[in-house]
Amino acid sequence: MTKAKPGIDKNLQNVVKELEKPDLDAHGNQQLNQQHMDNLNGDSLHYNKKAYETEQNE
Repeated sequence: MTKAKPGIDKNLQNVVKELEKPDLDAHGNQQLNQQHMDNLNGDSLHYNKKAYETEQNE
């Protein structure tokens, strides 16, 4: 997270940061969304595997 500079609104800083990202076509947006979903799924799979291993060791 970025630190707000004195006298500058933090929300406006975030908006500017979002506006600085290049516009992507539909395929580029789909790829970014898929990467985000893969990361979320990978995290949940890792968590579930760790929980299963802990349960088996008890």
